[in-house]
Parts: sequence; structure tokens; C-alpha cells
Amino acid sequence: MSVLDVFDDFAAALPRTGALMGMDLGDKTIGLAVSDGLRGVASPLETVRRKKFGVDAARVLELVAERDVAGLILGLPRNMDGTEGPRCQSTRAFARNLSRLTELPIGFWDERLSTVAAERALLEADTSRQRRAQVIDHVAAGYILQGALDRLRHIGAGA
Repeated sequence: MSVLDVFDDFAAALPRTGALMGMDLGDKTIGLAVSDGLRGVASPLETVRRKKFGVDAARVLELVAERDVAGLILGLPRNMDGTEGPRCQSTRAFARNLSRLTELPIGFWDERLSTVAAERALLEADTSRQRRAQVIDHVAAGYILQGALDRLRHIGAGA
């Protein structure tokens, strides 16, 4: 399969059921979340400390196999005006490299406010600063994935 830039193309490439994995790529960590097989709910999974691409990809693909994941969604960190900067280029490069190691469809989801939303949710839950630092990335991945799941449901309803 390949990296699909248009979300509707990504949706069309997916099998009808099967879990999806959401990814929030940072400089130091990768937040991961996974959906249920019917793609209703995203659940934060874990945060991977980044080492080098091969090690990071191996961990992601290990979880993909364990969870029987059918597709990958990477948060695309656009600037607030919608333009793409160096972080988007880095995310796209990660997706291209990962696509050489897996047949799964890989798509992108605009993640502009996912970390802000995750931080707000953790503050409302009265999560300690230390705990927030430990979980913010995979909670943000959950927001990215849930947004994509909601869009997929909307696309399906219109079909």
C-alpha cells in the first residue's frame, strides 16, 4: 500500500473493519492510540521514546501486529494558518519510510489542536503535572485518531 495524502482515498483503501492506530509524532516521543475493531472509539495506548527510525518503526509495527491494526493515521502538525512547515515534512518523511515496511494504508489527520485538547482534558481530570508529561503524547494521539474515526463514520453515513 502507500501513503495516501487525501483522507477520502485513505478511507477507500481501508478494509470495512479492523482497528486503526493513531500516531502523534514529536521530536522526542511518538504517542500511540488504537481504536476498537469497529472503529468507534480511540483509546490512548502508549508513548514511545524516539531513538532512531528503525527502532521506532519496529515498536510501532510490533503493536500493529499485536492489535491487528488495519491502517495508520499520522497527525499532521500544520501551522495555524494551514501551511506546512518543517514538522509536517518530518511527519511525511516518517510516513514514507514506514510505508516501505508495511502494506497498511497510511493517512494523515490535521492535528492542529490535538495537544491543546489533550492538555485541557488532563487538566480537567486534575491530572498531576508529572503524570500529564507522561501521558500527553498518547492522549493527543487519541484525539487525532478519534477525529479521524468520526470523519470515517461521516463518510460511511453518506455512502
